[in-house]
Amino acid sequence: MNERKFKLSMLEYSKVILSKISFDKKLFRKEYRKAFKYLDNGERAALKNWVRLQSDMLTLNEIKYQKLSS
Repeated sequence: MNERKFKLSMLEYSKVILSKISFDKKLFRKEYRKAFKYLDNGERAALKNWVRLQSDMLTLNEIKYQKLSS
């Protein structure tokens, strides 16, 4: 059986960790910087884009919530 099939790439692992700690900005920043040490340039760009998308989605959800509660 292929063991590689079950392993997460460092990029995917970083996304999992960051998504679980997104509630704490200081810890998020720390783990984001730590992830950069282990990623190559392409993976760094992918992680930056992922963080931006997550941030945009959170902002949109906050706007929707504010409209609903008004």
